[in-house]
Amino acid sequence: MSTSILRLVWIYPDLLSTYGDRGNLLILGHRAESRRIVTESISVRSDQAIPREADVYLVGGGEDGPQSAASQKIITDGALVEAADRGKVIFGVCAGYQLLGNSFMTGGRTYDGLGLLDMHSTRGETRAVGEVSGTTTPALDLPPITGFENHGGRTQLGPQTQPLAQVTHGIGNDEATEGAWNGKVLGTYMHGPALARNPDLADLLLSWATGKDRSELPALDDQWFHALRDERLTHVGAGAV
Repeated sequence: MSTSILRLVWIYPDLLSTYGDRGNLLILGHRAESRRIVTESISVRSDQAIPREADVYLVGGGEDGPQSAASQKIITDGALVEAADRGKVIFGVCAGYQLLGNSFMTGGRTYDGLGLLDMHSTRGETRAVGEVSGTTTPALDLPPITGFENHGGRTQLGPQTQPLAQVTHGIGNDEATEGAWNGKVLGTYMHGPALARNPDLADLLLSWATGKDRSELPALDDQWFHALRDERLTHVGAGAV
């Protein structure tokens, strides 16, 4: 951590905040504080500079216009690229996920991304709407993922980026994989919010931010979270995990 306080930064809530994505900030703060890790949550509007000294940066989803506007501001600001270079945690959802790649398409135009993940996003012939689930990449040692997707994009991963999961229900990146990660940069199309429905994923981000192994984080009462996961996974025929 940059200090004894775990600093969580929510980027551009005035442009990028759909389908409960702010819940990811709340979940990370709750799971950290429940383990006596003091946190500071910072919301940064698009007319403000992104803090250079923080531990976790979160970028949410948004419509086409706000996404393109946000991308230009984030690139010009430069803080996220600097944070990735310093090994800080960056978590993007939907539009925020696409921004982490090399390029994305919106409104019939291709925009530069941040280049933090080796991938590019185009537009699909149909819109992906509904439940999405998948079996996670073994290297992450996570249970199956579950979330809600609503996007028109399709994302192709390059050789320097691994998928978060193999799709078992829904579309994700391309009907085969969902999400992507490299180092401590991770993105997904999952709303829900993603970290409420996938507490182990939240703890993975916390472990990256604190430098602790997930096994070192004290156990929490996740009965409610697991009930939600079981209901959603059973709904799509993936089985309760």
